[in-house]
Order: sequence, then structure tokens, then C-alpha cells
Amino acid sequence: MRFRILGPTQVLLADGHEIPVGGPRLRALLALLLLDAGRVVSAERLIDGLYGEHPPRGAANALQSQVSRLRQALPAEHNAVEFHPAGYRLAVDPADVDAYRFEQLAEVGRRALADGEWPSAATVLREALELWRGAALADVADVGGAPAQAARLNELRLAAMEDRVEAELALGADATLVAELRELVVAHPLRERSRGQLMRALSALGRPAEALAEFEDARRTLAEHLGVDPSAALAAIHLAVLRGEERAAAEQALPSQLTTFVGREAELERVGELLGERRLITLTGPGGAGKTRLAIEAAGRLDGEVRFVELAGLADGADVPQAVLSALGLRDAGLRAPAEPGRHPTDRLVEALAERRLLLVLDNCEHVIAHAARLTGRLLSACPALRVLATSREPLGLAGEALCPLSGLTLPPPDAPALDVDDYAAVRLFAQRAADVAPDFTVTSANVEVVLRICRSLDGLPLAIELAAARLRALPVAEVAARLDDRFRLLSVGSRASSPRHRTLRAVVEWSWDLLDDTERRLARRLTVFAGGATLEAAGRVSGLPTAEFVDALTGLVDKSFVEMSGGRYRMLETVRAFAAERLAEAGEADQLRRAHAAYFLEFAWTASDHLRRAEQLHWLRRLDAERDNLHAALRRATAAGDGSEAAEMVAALSFYWWLRGMRGEGARFAADVLDVLGSEAPPGLVEEFALCVYNASLAGSGHLPSLGTQGSVIRSLDRPPRQPFLLYLSGISTGPPSGGAEHVDELMLELRRLVGPDVWINALGAMGSGSAQMWSGRWDRANAALVTALDGFRSAGDRWGSMITLGALGELTAWQGDPEAASAHMDQAMGLAEELGSAVDQADMLRTRGEIRLRAGHLAGARDDFAAALLLAQRSGAPEFVAGARLGLAQVARLRGDLVEARRLSEEALTGGLTGWYVGEATRSEIMLVLEQITEAEKAGPGAPPSADGA
Repeated sequence: MRFRILGPTQVLLADGHEIPVGGPRLRALLALLLLDAGRVVSAERLIDGLYGEHPPRGAANALQSQVSRLRQALPAEHNAVEFHPAGYRLAVDPADVDAYRFEQLAEVGRRALADGEWPSAATVLREALELWRGAALADVADVGGAPAQAARLNELRLAAMEDRVEAELALGADATLVAELRELVVAHPLRERSRGQLMRALSALGRPAEALAEFEDARRTLAEHLGVDPSAALAAIHLAVLRGEERAAAEQALPSQLTTFVGREAELERVGELLGERRLITLTGPGGAGKTRLAIEAAGRLDGEVRFVELAGLADGADVPQAVLSALGLRDAGLRAPAEPGRHPTDRLVEALAERRLLLVLDNCEHVIAHAARLTGRLLSACPALRVLATSREPLGLAGEALCPLSGLTLPPPDAPALDVDDYAAVRLFAQRAADVAPDFTVTSANVEVVLRICRSLDGLPLAIELAAARLRALPVAEVAARLDDRFRLLSVGSRASSPRHRTLRAVVEWSWDLLDDTERRLARRLTVFAGGATLEAAGRVSGLPTAEFVDALTGLVDKSFVEMSGGRYRMLETVRAFAAERLAEAGEADQLRRAHAAYFLEFAWTASDHLRRAEQLHWLRRLDAERDNLHAALRRATAAGDGSEAAEMVAALSFYWWLRGMRGEGARFAADVLDVLGSEAPPGLVEEFALCVYNASLAGSGHLPSLGTQGSVIRSLDRPPRQPFLLYLSGISTGPPSGGAEHVDELMLELRRLVGPDVWINALGAMGSGSAQMWSGRWDRANAALVTALDGFRSAGDRWGSMITLGALGELTAWQGDPEAASAHMDQAMGLAEELGSAVDQADMLRTRGEIRLRAGHLAGARDDFAAALLLAQRSGAPEFVAGARLGLAQVARLRGDLVEARRLSEEALTGGLTGWYVGEATRSEIMLVLEQITEAEKAGPGAPPSADGA
């Protein structure tokens, strides 16, 4: 049995079935016994807890009666409640009580945090906190002794939450963490640790002004409630924010490493020097030479912002710009509108990096070398403060490229004294990795010659040495050397077409492969179907091995360095993966595994799509982000194989995800490729999927596309409820607003309800569409009612996206109705949701909108702050359309304040800097020209003339 007191008291059997315990007094008795599980609790304590200071006459008999009833409620075979002369004992393992389990895990997590083991600490503390279902002892709060225990447990919970946040801050702050910390600070405004963590997270995300505002709020709160100043620790965080220290630490966005870095001192020094002198440095060398590890180590030693881009999982070089966008946290469009037609992700990158000091690490360029070189050349020519550190088996071939070739680690010369071998990196690496699997192993005078023979035969290649060292778990070092000698003699008569170092690495991979058992080899080759790694569940499902065999084989592959496990995901090094993929093809399993992989991730995509419209939206967005390479690989393979049905389903399932992540261009390319397979008409049974392919393809201005007609005709063509309700929004974006206005929207919703029945999210979407149409028709009261209904619906469903869109519309509506305070409040809430969804583009857009609201209300200082913040966000997001709007707003503020020189400068910058090409429509250009005319008129009127408020 398992017992729960972190929330309402519960008893569960091993199969999860709950055993009803009875009324409040019986649950109280059980809770008192559980608080001392496995120990004797005196009858006096139990009576006091059950009956308080005034127990009834015959309380001892009453207690015996309650104990008897509790025994009857619990399964007889467990005989859980024991009588002792001193009282009663619940004979259960404390580990089966959630409170005990929580305290154990919290302590393990706290120790891991103290040791700097951030991933482990975060994982364990999450597991501990997931045990909670509400307040501790929630249904027995009035039992004697329970309030004190509940307070203790609740305090431990808060401490564990702060410990977990501390670990996640060390791993990298994100908007979700900020939202969680805000809730924690509101609930516990006097806890300085949470407040300090919120300040650090905000600063790390580039929002120092908000972090400083939090400190001022903490100062006021502490003074009002406790009459004290912030602690020295919180003051130190305040100072660090002012100095930008948290931001600098957060921007070292490099993968964490599981092992120590060995050797390469000379190469590290050379790369460091080159990064100070040149803007493009490429580390070249064969697979397994340690290029990635050296790049991470060199980048980690630099001050300033660093971003790491992993290209190994890309199957198509056209995806390189999108991979860089994702690594930088950028989007090619906001949450409220489609991308500009014809715009390429590279354009967004150029805008975002034009004035940004950044080191971009492009890892594993060799298989997309042409596209990586083209993007690198464009960025370096347009972004003068940018530097690029690339790793590749061949140079990028660009002018000004500095090469740093890598070979093996240093080896002792033949006549080196045995006592000095530890001075050489190849030997040190072998010794360290061998000790990882065989803790007693050291290099001694007895085995030094054998170790040297191994390292020399492997040319000092790090990956080859690590694979060989991993074998010391099962083989003596002399046996490893002997088997390698045999393998190299066998291969010496083989092909000499490849380079010596390539032959060496391939030989050791093949040797390691041959030492795997059959099940390990089967699993290793099947894991190559994954792109970007796999979770335990995905690997088990797709590999098709029986559970027991799968777990044993995966454990063996990790032990033997064939597979790495990090952050809950299993990955293969590319060199090993390429070798194992050849074995998959030889086994004739490639198509079978492709289909299994596609089936698993199609199911995953549909499951995630449903959750994206609910309160779990952010969690599932992160899960989809982690599996993006796999999802896109499955889609690309299905398209290449001509499996149009499967590919169209994947497009449909991913449509809302692509929109929420601003991946319009990438989604459009995928959809257009699928349409090439499907043809010009929807195949039977794929009406919805075909429509979604057309709508997605249209978002990036693709060429000639099949005609689908109006929204109404698409809805009427469906023979079943839409599996992807986002179809309704995409159809509106693609076809434009209905010609009949709000009445037409309402008619569409009636048709849809007949098809799908009641659905909270779809009804909210319809109300939002109706409210927007009413708003643009000038029917403000009806618009307000519809938008409030939509907001209630989206909030009930838990969808932040719909809530954000509706709040933005309500903000504009209330501004038109002359209520700037209410309008600003709506925009504040909308911006908070945009932040949670990770869209700085939308935050910039809404800051600009709020600035316009304040400008019209005459709040010039607030308007200027909003426009300035919007400008910074838009520049950093690579969104020139909003850069122009923000500069126009600043120009309006300057004009109304009488600073005509500044107003003209800003207007001209907006006209030339943000309106090049097709980024912004003629409406914005016209506004800027109007403001310039007003400035000219004011200049003619001379000093002292009141500025015109027209156009503000």
C-alpha cells in the first residue's frame, strides 16, 4: 500500500486503486499514525489528537473502537495497525508514505544543488514536488499536532521549490520560470530568496528594468510589514543586476558536459587568440577528434554572449537559418499575424544581429556545408559585431576564415620514461575514462606499456580512446590491447582510400560494435532512426524490443560509450550513429524503423496538439521543442517516401505548434512539399489535412496553390469534426475576414457547432472572431460582450494564446472607448502571456500599442518608456516592422514635447531604417510622412508655438 498526506489523506493499492478510509475522525487517526509511520504512537497522543483538550468519558475505549474500524478499512492481509503496550503502530515502510518520500528526495536534491550537480538536483526536486496534491494534511487540519506538522511540511515544500528554481536558474532561465516565480512572490511576498531568484531570472532574460522594479517592491513590502531593509543577499543581487552580471552569466548558452576536459592546451590557447583577432574560426578534423568539445570549452572561457547551434540533426541544409533562429530564441513571425510574404529567416537574423555582440558556435557543419557557409558569409558581412566559431570536417571556404586543424591528443615519444606518461593528454584521457568504468584502474609500471600501445594504435583520437577505455568494465587492459592489435592487423589489408585517421576511428568503432551482444547491436542500429536523441519511452516504443531486453541493452550501450544519456535523453555521437546506420540498412530494417518512428511521432504530435489548447500548454510546447528534430525528420521522410497521407497528417498535427513558435516559413516549406505529393485536390478522407497544407503553405507566400474557397465552404466540406480546430483560425488568416462581417462569423459558428457540438475552445475562438468583426464595424458594446465571452472561454480552457489575442483586442477597444487605464491593464496582461509563450516580437508590438494608447491620453512619459522598450525588443528580435513603429512613436513624443530636431531625426530613421523593402505597409509610411509634415509646420511656426496633437 501507498499512503498520501500531502493533500487529502489517501490510501492506494499497488495498482493505484484507492481504498476508502471513512469519515473525518478515522482519516485523522490514520494521519496521526502516518506522521510517525513505523513507530509506536502513545494512546495519550492519539486521544489528544482526536478529541483535543476535553476528551469524552471512556476515550480509551473510543480510541480502541476507532483503531478497530481503521483495521477493517485497510486490507486484512496487510495487518497494518499493531497494538503495543505503549500505544499503536502503523506497520508500514516510511518510504510508502508520500511525506517521508518527499523529505528524502528533497534532501537528495539539496545535496546535489550544493555540489553543483544542477541537472540531477532539478530532476530529483521535481520528482519530490510532484508528490504534492494540495496543502499538507489538508483534510485533518484541526487534529491535535497536525497544524504544526503541516506548517513544517509546507515550509519544506517552499524550500524545495526554491532549491529547484535555483537549479533551473543555473541551467538557464526562461519565461516559464519567471511566471512561476511571480506567482511564488505574490503568495509569499516576504520571502527574499524567491524575490532574489525572480530578479536574477528577469535579468538573465534581458529584462533588468523589471528586475530592479522587483527590488523596489521588495524594499517597500519589507519596510511596511517588518520595518526592515532588504537583506545583504538581496542587496547583492540588486548590485549584480545593475552591473549586468546575471545577464552575462545567462548568455553563456552552451551544452553542459558530463565529463572533464582533457588536454588540448595549445589548441585552446590558439582558438582564444584567434577569437580575439578574427571573426570566423573553423575547427577542422576527422570525426572523433573532439572538435565539438574543444569549441564548447573555448567558447565557455570567453566573456560576453555565446549561442550554440547544433546542426548534426538537420537533414536538409535549408533548415540551417531556422536552427540558428531557434538557438537565439527568435521567431520568424509573431503570435497574432502571419509572416511577411517572401521573407526568409536569414532576413530576421540579419536584423536581430546587426548591432549585437555575439559569438555564434555552429557545430557539425560538414553535412550542410554549403548552406552553413552561405549563411555565415551573409551574417558576417551584415553584422559587424558578430563572430562565428564553426566545427566541420572541412573548411567553410570563406574569405578571412582562420583554420584550426585537430588531430589526435599528444602521445609520448617512443623513448619517453614510463614515469612521465601522465604528462601526455592521450594517456590522461584513457586513464580518466577507464577509471570511470573501473574505479580501481590506474596507470602503473606494470601496465603502462599496454596503455601506451593502445593510445598509439588509436592515433590519440579522443573518441577512439573513450570507446576502448569503456571496455575495461568487462576486459583486462591487456585483453583490450590484444584485441585491438588483432583488429588492426585484419584491417591493414583493406582499402587505403580513406585517410589513416578515418581508418583508425572506423576500426575502433567496428571493434567496439563486434563486442556488443546481438540485442545491443539490434538496439544500436535501430536508435539511428532518431534525430536529436530520444526519450526512454520513444526509444523503447520505436525499437520494438521486449521491455526487459530493451532496458538491459540500452544500459549496456551507455556503459560502452555507444550512447550518451543527458537531460533524460539518449543520443549517439554522429560518428557512431553513421556506422550504426549502415548496419541498419544492411539488416533491411530501415523502412520498418522509419514507419515505426513516424507512427510514434505522429501519435505524439496529435497528443501534444490537443494539450496545446489547455492549461498544460507551456509544458507541451517544451516537449514539442525537445522533439522538433524527430517530428520534422518523420515528416520529411514520409514526404520523400511519397506517403502523402502520413505527411499531411503530420502537417495538420503540427500546425498550431508552428504558429505558437512563429515557425511560419519552415511550416510553409513542409506543407508545400506535401502538396507536391498530394496533388491539386484533397484525397478521400484527407479534406482537413489537405486544407491545412494549403493554408500553411500560403503563409509564406508560396507559389500557385489549390483553391479551397471560403471558410464556410471548407467547414461544409468536412465529413467529421476537425481534429485540428486551429484550422478555423488559419482559414481566416489565409482567406481574410468574412465579407458579411460579424453576422457571417456567427453563421459559420452555427455550422461548426452542428458539426462538432459544444467545445469551449472553439466557442471562444468564434466569440473572438465575432467580437473583432463587431469592433471593426463600430458596434463597441456588442464587441466588448463577445470579447469578454471569448476571454472567459480561453481562460477556462487554459489557452494563453487565445487569451493574449483577446486581451489585445480588448485593450484596443477600451482605448477607442476612451478608457486608457483599462486599455493599459488589458495590454499588460496580454504582454505577460506573450512573455510566457516566448514571443518578444508580440511584446514589442503590444508595448508599441500601449505607447500609442498613452500618447493619445497625453501620458507622454509613459508613452516614451513604452516606445523605447518596444524599440529595444524589436531590434533584438530582428523585427524591423516594429522598429519603425517604435521610432515613429518616439518621434511623436519628441514633437509634442517641442524637441523638433529629435522628432525629425527619429522620423527619418523610421522611414529609412525600418521600411526598407516590404517589411511594413504603406500605412506606416504614410503616418511617418504626416508626422514629418507636422514637424515642418512646427519649424515654420517657430519657438513658442503650441504643438499640434493631430495624428498622435
